[in-house]
Amino acid sequence: MQIRETSIKGLVEITPRVFEDERGLFFESYNEGLFKKLGLPTNFVQDNQSFSIKGVVRGLHFQKAPFAQGKLVRVISGRVLDVAVDIRPESPTFGKHEIFDLRADLNNMAYVPEGFAHGFVALEDSIFSYKCTNVYNKESESGLLWNDPELGIDWGIENPIVSEKDIILPTLKVLFGEIKS
Repeated sequence: MQIRETSIKGLVEITPRVFEDERGLFFESYNEGLFKKLGLPTNFVQDNQSFSIKGVVRGLHFQKAPFAQGKLVRVISGRVLDVAVDIRPESPTFGKHEIFDLRADLNNMAYVPEGFAHGFVALEDSIFSYKCTNVYNKESESGLLWNDPELGIDWGIENPIVSEKDIILPTLKVLFGEIKS
């Protein structure tokens, strides 16, 4: 596996070794020993999967403590722009975001640590899968407005399909106060 560090501590892109021949392909999407060696979490307790048609934006979601979640995310089929926003108030990169182009044909993944709001836009009809380090808890559910102008996220799509729930989420400033520059 190859790890690409980002400008935000703890947020990484993972590209597995893919073994391919005339029959198809094989790759490890998770290996506890290797993840430990790379300094990545290994305590995944819940797996989730979603299907989104092209143009759907999901997010930006997070779970508040004590149910905060780290997520190992990947696309099983299709392609998404995956977005992670640092919402750790003490972090020097608070309010900053990274975008990953996750594609089924590349089998690449991202690890999104606790303390990040997370979302994606389906650039194609896509099956999205993620392993979580904590279980979902409805009372701990929260999120940020997907198109918060202060975050400046380029979702790379016109006329997105966004749920009513996600359209009314608060901005980062409303949730946390002024964004550090």
